[in-house]
Amino acid sequence: MLPGPLERLVADAEAFLAPSPAHPWYAGAVLLAGRGGTVALHRPIGKAVRYSAYDEATDTGVEFPADRQIAMAEDTVFDLASVSKLFTSILAVQQIERGSLALEERVASYLPDFGGAGKQDVTVRQLLTHTSGFAAWIPLYKEPTREAMLRRLWDEAPTSPPGGVYRYSDLNLISLQLVLEKITGRALDVLLREEITAPLGLHRTRFTPPPSWRPKIAATEDMRQPWSGLDRGLVWGEVHDENAYGFGGVAGHAGVFSCAWDLAVLGRTLLSGGAYGRVRILRPESVKLMFTDFNTDFPGDAHGLGFELYQHWYMGAMATPRTAGHTGFTGTSLVLDPTTDSFLVVLGNSVHPVRSWRSGSAPRVAAADHLARAVPVSAGRDRSAWFSGMAAGTTATLTLPPLRLATGEGRLRCSLWWDTEPETGVLVLEASDEVDPAWLPVPFTTTVAPSGEEAGTPHPAGSVSGWSGRVWHRLHADLADRRGRRVRLRWRYATGAPYVGRGVYVDALRVEDGNRTVFDDSRHGDAARVEAAGWSVSAD
Repeated sequence: MLPGPLERLVADAEAFLAPSPAHPWYAGAVLLAGRGGTVALHRPIGKAVRYSAYDEATDTGVEFPADRQIAMAEDTVFDLASVSKLFTSILAVQQIERGSLALEERVASYLPDFGGAGKQDVTVRQLLTHTSGFAAWIPLYKEPTREAMLRRLWDEAPTSPPGGVYRYSDLNLISLQLVLEKITGRALDVLLREEITAPLGLHRTRFTPPPSWRPKIAATEDMRQPWSGLDRGLVWGEVHDENAYGFGGVAGHAGVFSCAWDLAVLGRTLLSGGAYGRVRILRPESVKLMFTDFNTDFPGDAHGLGFELYQHWYMGAMATPRTAGHTGFTGTSLVLDPTTDSFLVVLGNSVHPVRSWRSGSAPRVAAADHLARAVPVSAGRDRSAWFSGMAAGTTATLTLPPLRLATGEGRLRCSLWWDTEPETGVLVLEASDEVDPAWLPVPFTTTVAPSGEEAGTPHPAGSVSGWSGRVWHRLHADLADRRGRRVRLRWRYATGAPYVGRGVYVDALRVEDGNRTVFDDSRHGDAARVEAAGWSVSAD
């Protein structure tokens, strides 16, 4: 991994400790990034505990005295919020492996009471992929007892037919918790300890941490109405989520506390096919299933079993069709990219002192962009290639000098590598000449190197966008219609905002006119005539 982008990852993360734009995004964070079996970065920033309360009249945080504030540390424990769903999902897939749970079975076959109010056909898979039809959220915590909370759940009717839409809902994983507890005879916190944390040695991961852990836990919110559903004051060492609190801190959708290192071990386990050292908690085919998109009917909402897939809004440039992860409302996230075998943990206390201070996922995106850049791309021919950069909301052009094509056998050849945000990140090959001075798209064909060009993929619009597999492609563009003209060729890369992919690389640019080579960027004189606006020569 490249040290420069990792250093910038930390610098950008620290910038969000300042107003971003009106308030800090978090009081502090722990950042962990790595690839393969190596942790390349593990850095705490800011404060784990800073504010004693929130002053709504002035929209400011009331700080603890300096000697009572607690700096973030590498082993600071966080309320993971919805990242907890990943643990519940892993426990469910373990039971699928053992034959006690079936992915396409109706939930009501395990929990007969669940089948009321039109939920009789909801399946286990639909709970794991958020396609059950459940409402996004209901205030279960307002019920006086656990039994009343369950009755409210049993009586909750789907807001859309099961399997008809994707709608993220905590109720899915709460329901899955109840299924797991029914079929195993063990409470969810016991399952977590016996099936995941104890085997993997995750000693800082659990539900309901004891009071002795409190000094090492990041504080969350000054919970008061109207911004919270409950009046609890500063929440520190107890679960933040209202419904999880109503369930006593043990819930399928939220409630797990953990640290960055433990999450890295979990991520490494999954990237290694379900094993860590000599311990195996899942079969490789089960991990593959968790990273497989079951929501192809809902473009943009790719989802495996428990894991979200290909989400640029927090995965940034790490996002690929195989990249898996999850976020938590408190400011947490885990991203795993099997393509590059890399992992990123960002744990922030972004609801400290109040949830309204945080907006969007800019720190997560920035960290993921830098980690993606830290994984180098080997040049296709030489030790360097033209690189588009990764700036959002910009246009970069790479323009060749004017070239006269005397024959009807003109053609452009090059090597091309691209990974852009789908649709909003577009690379276009364009040409301009004295007859047609406007820049117009040039159709081309790409072939995954080193296979033959006959099997290539045509791009009649002269453009590419999205994911190309993180492999080099050979490109061929026919320039026969430019015979007798003085032509200019350029690559134009336009990005949207606020997300980008890993960018574009162009190498081995060569323009031929019959048997004559009129441009070759391996020749120093030709390369010096290239006009690069936003592009640069990169060895990485």
